Amino acid sequence: MNLLDASATALLAGFRDGRCSPADYVAELIPHIHAWEPHINALYAYDEATLTTAAAEATQRWHNGTPMGALDGIPVTIKELIATRGVPIPQGTAVTELTPAREDAPPSARLREDHALIFAKTTCPDFGMMSSGVSTFHGLTRNPWKLDTNPGGSSSGAGAAAAAGLGPLHVGTDIGGSVRLPAAWCGLVGFKPTLGRIPIDPYYTGRCAGPMTRTVEDAALLMATLSRTDRRDATRLPPDSIDWMNCSLDLSRLRLGVMLDAGCGMDVDPEILATVETVAAQFERAGATLVPVAPVMTRAMLDGLDNFWRARQWKTLATLSEADRDRVFPMITQWAASGAELSAVDVVHGFEQTFAMRRTTEAAFDDVDAILSPTTPLYSFPAEYGHPSNDPERPFEHLGFTLPWNMGEQPALSINAGFSREGLPIGVQLIAPRFEDQRVLKLAHAFETWRGPIRCWPRPPAR
Repeated sequence: MNLLDASATALLAGFRDGRCSPADYVAELIPHIHAWEPHINALYAYDEATLTTAAAEATQRWHNGTPMGALDGIPVTIKELIATRGVPIPQGTAVTELTPAREDAPPSARLREDHALIFAKTTCPDFGMMSSGVSTFHGLTRNPWKLDTNPGGSSSGAGAAAAAGLGPLHVGTDIGGSVRLPAAWCGLVGFKPTLGRIPIDPYYTGRCAGPMTRTVEDAALLMATLSRTDRRDATRLPPDSIDWMNCSLDLSRLRLGVMLDAGCGMDVDPEILATVETVAAQFERAGATLVPVAPVMTRAMLDGLDNFWRARQWKTLATLSEADRDRVFPMITQWAASGAELSAVDVVHGFEQTFAMRRTTEAAFDDVDAILSPTTPLYSFPAEYGHPSNDPERPFEHLGFTLPWNMGEQPALSINAGFSREGLPIGVQLIAPRFEDQRVLKLAHAFETWRGPIRCWPRPPAR
């Protein structure tokens, strides 16, 4: 078994039958991290000593036939914004006071309960507000597929770490595409579940935690752990006995909507459109009926929510001294400053666009069982950009395909469906009605089976 490219499910099978151990895997993982990190800068609070000790302890438990938890001995990273006990949460920005978190957030707590080895946090941009790997606290995170390109964000470090093989399991957060966008740009499976399926704290409109992995099966494996209930999230769903590892699905009666137009924002690259159409044809050959679907987003929706988010961000920035505001990534300050000039009516109108999106996204499933679309309108942008457009006045032009499903609360997943002429990943998105999380995973698994495994993962640059 090639341990560094093995999935978590394959590693667990190896632990179970004695072909490998957590200590074996970690012994290969550590030098791999050392080889990659100077180039991609994906990790924060990396704890090599604890990882080594915990792997040895897990190895002994497996040797004794007494593993503790479904993920015993599997290394995992967690996005910096998700609290882990004793580690500060800088929010990607140089102005945050570095106070250690007092307790694990729900995703971290569930992973510890299953004895996953949390060995690092992953980077994010300032305040998690950009689809980019730029950060005044962490520095610049790069895409392993091509180091002068951006991994996306705001789960930038998780995307880069997963693509580079810095462990098999990674957890990000997503309020407008922050799991799915880096998943698309880094060639991964990135799953945003129904709001409340994975309890999170702090919770907020549209904010979800979600798996970022190389395979659908590993995403399902993480869901079995992360979806257990936690009363700290008042938006959580009731406990459910979903068999997350059941990936079989009859496609013969499936009505699959195909959405090629986001309704606003950037034009979609022709290579991405062609890739979506190829994937749609594969589902059609498997028995699905294809149905064209109109956009669910409008310019008014996007601009309205932009206004609300400007005001919300300025609320945070206004508490800082002028000197500290100057330390925040300039594009954020420039963008948010106009939030101070908005009227209360403007801000309320902007927030109300979340409900407008909820109506249109719910109605989109009146005649279909699931929807296929691009994840992003472009497949790469420069590493140093704060957003794909790099325009502080129009920072969300790339969110047309991802943002509405956060506000509508539907489960949505990005999966790599091929590569551009430049050899960079192209993601497509699968979406299902609220609460039908497993349907999304099953559709993704069906496509992944037709596509086959990715065998060209990037390797560390030669020294």
